[in-house]
Amino acid sequence: MDAVSDLAFFALLMKQGSLAAVARELGVTPPVVTKRLAALERRLGVRLLNRTTRRMSVTHEGEVYLSNGARILADIEELEMKVVSSRAEPKGLLRVNASFGFGRRHIAPAVAAFARRYPEVEVQLQMTERPMNLVDAAYDIGIRIGELPDARITARKIASNRRLLCASPLYLDRVAAPATPNELQRHDCIVIREDEAAYGVWHLSNGRRQEMVKVRGALSTNDGETAVAWALDGYGIIMRSQWDAAPYLRSGRLVPVLAEWSLPGADIFAVYPERLNLSAKVSAFVDFLAERFAPHLGRPGDPQGGW
Repeated sequence: MDAVSDLAFFALLMKQGSLAAVARELGVTPPVVTKRLAALERRLGVRLLNRTTRRMSVTHEGEVYLSNGARILADIEELEMKVVSSRAEPKGLLRVNASFGFGRRHIAPAVAAFARRYPEVEVQLQMTERPMNLVDAAYDIGIRIGELPDARITARKIASNRRLLCASPLYLDRVAAPATPNELQRHDCIVIREDEAAYGVWHLSNGRRQEMVKVRGALSTNDGETAVAWALDGYGIIMRSQWDAAPYLRSGRLVPVLAEWSLPGADIFAVYPERLNLSAKVSAFVDFLAERFAPHLGRPGDPQGGW
């Protein structure tokens, strides 16, 4: 018996809970199952189960074999499903969720190009201010920026991105640029609000140094495009992603502020709820996004990040 077959056999044994039940499942006699288990334990050189006439219990070695083996079996099943789905023709309804800013700028054009390549797929792009729960709202794929708090979803990084502080030369000609994070408290900061807090909180780090700064300003909004327009007009310092700020940094209409300090991660991911049985349309769209955004991967040191 090969190793994968042995893993599957032992996983089935643990699921069924008895040698007799496994025998019924496989359509063989109990002695055949007992003989196979004994052969497996001889091959590994350890006892996997403690067995009496009335009960059986798994040993520590058996627990290790089962827990690690289950991951291997899941990976094999996922690989086989990917191979199968790669032969299938993407078709049907594909529901995608993205934020307004990145969705308008990058995902909407990607969706249109995907639809041209796969005419049998109907794509519904729903853009929202905040990420939607994929399962509850019945989305196939979500585009997420930054940390992924839900461990139940599968994520594939499609682009490198980071947040940075920047301001217009119009503003910095009037007010000297901050030299430390704490000096941000004396500046007009344009806050993009997601709640009713009276101030924004910006988290900065430089090596082991961590700073949490409460910032305020005369202008705040829940719309990133509006905030960028205000920054360009010289109303204050803004925190934005590379994908949004890069064109203005290249043109000089915005310049970096506190460039040696880092802000919370903002890499861009395609996420989906199912790890196994991935449909052809979802697999094709994730691969399409990875191909489309490939030039934006792996450039963390570039202030513009290739955008």
